[in-house]
Amino acid sequence: MGRRADTLTLASLAPWLEAVAGGCRLRIHVQPGAARSEVAGRHGDALKLRIAAPAVEGAANAALIEYLARRLKLARREVTIAQGEKSRRKIVRVPLTPAEVERCLEMRAQES
Repeated sequence: MGRRADTLTLASLAPWLEAVAGGCRLRIHVQPGAARSEVAGRHGDALKLRIAAPAVEGAANAALIEYLARRLKLARREVTIAQGEKSRRKIVRVPLTPAEVERCLEMRAQES
């Protein structure tokens, strides 16, 4: 019935998750060229994602959108990079509430 102390919700940890009109914004730090795409925990005030695509000609951005769309159960067109197209630090907008993002991206809390 109670939560385990070492398993926290993303909303309770999430300086990277912000509710905005029409959905929420995710502050993301992308590590391109990884062996596989996965949530890697926190990186300062951002969520760190490892993406299995190189940072060449937009491949990592496309893979990031594909990965988030799959994990968040959205169409790719609903996941947009609002800032940081050419940076590892990105702001991504999605039409979900923070609680919905939390459910889809459940992860073990990792202290940074």
